[in-house]
Amino acid sequence: MIGTIDASLIDWSRGQFAMTAIYHWIFVPLTLGLALIMGIMETQYYRTGDEFWKRTAKFWMKLFGINFAVGVATGLILEFEFGTNWSNYSHVVGDIFGAPLAIEGIVAFFMEATFIAVMFFGWEKVSKRFHLASTWLTGLGATISAWWILVANAWMQHPVGMAFNPDTVRFEMVEGSFSAVAFSPVAISKFCHTVLSGWVLGAIFVVGISCWYLLKKREQKFALSSIKVAACVGLIASLLSAFTGDSEGHVVAQSQPMKLAAMEGLYEGETQAGLVAVGLLNPAKEAYNDSIDPFLFKVKVPWLLSFLAARDVDAYVPGITNLIDGGYPLADGTPALSADEKMKRGKMAIDALADYGTAKKNHDAAAAQAAKATLQENMPYFGYGYIKEVDQLIPNVPLTFYAFRIMVVLGCYFIVFFLVVLFLAYKRNLAAMNWMHRIALLTIFFGYVAVQTGWIVAECGRQPWAIQDMLPVNAAISRLNTGSVQLTFFLFLILFAILLIAEINILLKAIRKGPEMHIVNPK
Repeated sequence: MIGTIDASLIDWSRGQFAMTAIYHWIFVPLTLGLALIMGIMETQYYRTGDEFWKRTAKFWMKLFGINFAVGVATGLILEFEFGTNWSNYSHVVGDIFGAPLAIEGIVAFFMEATFIAVMFFGWEKVSKRFHLASTWLTGLGATISAWWILVANAWMQHPVGMAFNPDTVRFEMVEGSFSAVAFSPVAISKFCHTVLSGWVLGAIFVVGISCWYLLKKREQKFALSSIKVAACVGLIASLLSAFTGDSEGHVVAQSQPMKLAAMEGLYEGETQAGLVAVGLLNPAKEAYNDSIDPFLFKVKVPWLLSFLAARDVDAYVPGITNLIDGGYPLADGTPALSADEKMKRGKMAIDALADYGTAKKNHDAAAAQAAKATLQENMPYFGYGYIKEVDQLIPNVPLTFYAFRIMVVLGCYFIVFFLVVLFLAYKRNLAAMNWMHRIALLTIFFGYVAVQTGWIVAECGRQPWAIQDMLPVNAAISRLNTGSVQLTFFLFLILFAILLIAEINILLKAIRKGPEMHIVNPK
């Protein structure tokens, strides 16, 4: 399918896509979180008729709109990069990958675009009921948009519902399998965990900004009311996020065992495996099969990793070495193939595809049929044929290991944070506690760190695969001049920096101006 690709081109293309995705991911979770919170606030206005809730909802809608606008622009750039930097990927899997993205654009995005106009400009032009429906439908549109994008991403992590067509040299959706793609266990767990993380970030953002008003002795009724709504949303979402995180870890263990091993720094498989709660990796560990201990120290929770992986505390969890060397028993009792054997079979599949094309060109039906049979037999290992060394199959262990722990630790912190905020808001005088206001402001930064480290675990942990087991990044890339990718990398970096600075300035101006209300301090 491709020839030799310059390694630096792969690195720069990956770097450009990662930078764009990270920047885009600054805005998406906050959009999801603010959509829910402002919907709850407007519902309060609809129920009570209290103008206070209308003004409160309008303020958070203003911040939602600023964030939403920049997020849309960065999302469009991401989709263009599939065609420019990853054209081979787009050609090979476009029939499947393009379907959820097309639905996202046609249904979800147009739904958002329609109702967001009513939400912002229809306050005095439509009924309260219709406006409330528009607000909720705007949030629903954003959530549906996230669903289809995450369906596409989940398919990359766990490709299902497809078959390879040697005549078109493309993976194509099998008839009647759209539901398998749209509702795979990976897609469901990824969607639930991702959306909940967005709700958590939105709640952190609202609590933090509201605490700034308390710190400045401004808009105290508005701030305390916003804090109570957001902290309730944040606590529920944080608890549910812990549950869905466990479910996603189980799905990863089944479909991407190498990612799980990297997340745990697990090189040698274990039964009754414990999960590393705290650990420091040994930087001297260079090769997966050397005798160096991968940890300088670690504290483990007994049996928890086995339970996470297989829902059985006695289950065997393979490590990186086992996944490379093979031989350990799979769930059906058969021994796992080694990476070398998978690479051998992958090369057989690639050679068979070439032989099939030659036979078809020469009108040799018998040779074409034989080549096709060989291709189908070895198709599960097709992507391994592009792997040159087994070390390429191991993701960046330190990056994945530490990012996972940062995400988990911060997730636990958020649960405690929201509990404390709610206790202080309902039982104590939160308005007078300046130390808590500063912690809340700092927690906004922690919220962004958490969502970004979650993305790093999900995407960097599956390397080298663009499509798990089917297409590595070195076979998915466009044939471009490395200098062109470097140039656009820095152009995007400058553009994104300007946009981010502009957005932060606009947000800060809106926050300093505050909600359009004049209220007295609550008793």
